[in-house]
Amino acid sequence: MIGLNLVYAVAGIAFAIFALLSVRDRRFANAAFYALITVSFLFGDMLGDVANGVLVLALVGIAASGQMRRAEAVAPAEDRHGAKVFVPALVIPAVALLGTLAFKHVPALVDPKQATLVALTLGTVIALVLCGTLLRARAAEPFVAGRGLIDDIGWVAVMPQMLASLGAVFALAGVGEVVGELIGAVIPAGSVIGGVLAYALGMALFTIVMGNAFAAFPVMAAAVGVPILIRQMGADPAVVAAVGMLAGFCGTLMTPMAANFNLLPAALLGLKDKYAVIRAQVPTALPLLAFNILLLYGMIA
Repeated sequence: MIGLNLVYAVAGIAFAIFALLSVRDRRFANAAFYALITVSFLFGDMLGDVANGVLVLALVGIAASGQMRRAEAVAPAEDRHGAKVFVPALVIPAVALLGTLAFKHVPALVDPKQATLVALTLGTVIALVLCGTLLRARAAEPFVAGRGLIDDIGWVAVMPQMLASLGAVFALAGVGEVVGELIGAVIPAGSVIGGVLAYALGMALFTIVMGNAFAAFPVMAAAVGVPILIRQMGADPAVVAAVGMLAGFCGTLMTPMAANFNLLPAALLGLKDKYAVIRAQVPTALPLLAFNILLLYGMIA
């Protein structure tokens, strides 16, 4: 059955090529970083938990060393293809959509849970082939351009996965239960507004700390969402989950820990203030958080 095995294989091969290109250009820290990601994608299942943990620590060490270098600016190539340059880019979402719908009807061939990722991967491969046939690009060109982009992104590329993993670790470690006991001792019994404030503000604050609302959700759901809002106050689980995530997303707008959303755009745009995106988003995030608190309260009270 085709599933994440295909996605990991294609991603691993891409990062292996990035590593080789970095060695060629004597960017050895970048090469080591991409090589470790390659090992994770291609052989992660074989390494075991301890070895994968060491691999992650090595990635963090390389990123923290400050030795990873951004790609040198390259002058844009002369446009000789007109509107045809958009075809490969448009093929990716088209194949992703059609593949997702089609693969769900062949569960014996493609894992239904991973249909979208498999279709997206196939769309990317087809787009690469089109770059060669339709645009006459050399085989190495897409990877050279991709390596330049991933050099600009740097260590931020793996931050979402690490933060999501951190949320799972917190949930397994029982952090949610501990936080729930602390909050339960503060919130007056039966106080809807107290429970709503603890849950929504907790989602925003944990997201600010962890950089990812998906990482914060299992902690706050175990601490407040399920035991207090759903069980004690009879709130609709779908409402608690949906509005809680929206409150978490408000935290995403205000934290550098969400580096892929907030620091990466500043880096790619060459902004002098790397926190400029966050400063621009805070005036929107705070009213949205207040609205989500009022919304959740109104749907429970």
